[in-house]
Amino acid sequence: MSVAAHRGATLERQVDEAPRTALLARARPVAQRVVSAWWDLEVHGAEHVPVAGPLVLAANHVGWLDGPLLAICSPRPVHALTKAELFVGPLGPFLLAAGQIPVHRDRADPRAVRTARGVLEQAGVVGVFPEGNRGAGDLVTVRSGAAYLAMVSGAPVVPVAFLGTREPGGHADSVPPRGTRMAMTFGPPLQLGRVPWPRTQAAVAQSAALVTAAILQTIGAAERRTGLRLPGPPAPRPDEK
Repeated sequence: MSVAAHRGATLERQVDEAPRTALLARARPVAQRVVSAWWDLEVHGAEHVPVAGPLVLAANHVGWLDGPLLAICSPRPVHALTKAELFVGPLGPFLLAAGQIPVHRDRADPRAVRTARGVLEQAGVVGVFPEGNRGAGDLVTVRSGAAYLAMVSGAPVVPVAFLGTREPGGHADSVPPRGTRMAMTFGPPLQLGRVPWPRTQAAVAQSAALVTAAILQTIGAAERRTGLRLPGPPAPRPDEK
């Protein structure tokens, strides 16, 4: 078996387990101090995040920092759906230890859905980036994962807007320099309600459209409040030029 295949098989076994919570909870205070020391992060609308119970956070996705900031600086610890490629390599063990959930973006991933549903059944928080990839953050193209998880669990969806986590003209993997002003804004909860099986594609699509609209409204409110703006499409990576 190749090294890549061995790592992939190990990942498949590990994600059959419930996401870990100890490191995620214990390391957050230290990680929050590191973030505060390096960037000027503003958190707005934290009062919209329920203090207990299952919850789906659905965010736009403009930069590499969005996932770490969601897990570290949200009012509650977050198990974010994270692209599986990041788990195959030196970062993988840390991400698993921090309770993040690998998801294959190029195909349906029942394993990731089961894991996320398990988090919600234990009254935890799942983070989802409906765009699937880092981009302009304007939700032109979205997927229905956040809406589906809310429909099967009955958990509310809190929309999240990221601004400033990638500079205009930066590529998708770029990180803003020290001192950059950034904002993470939470909007009012969206209650989709639990929808019993069978859930039709039309019903899921309708709920996904509601989630998209809520995130866009939160982005607009965040822009007005902070004066920050979406960065536009990412530039090509250096190795793509």
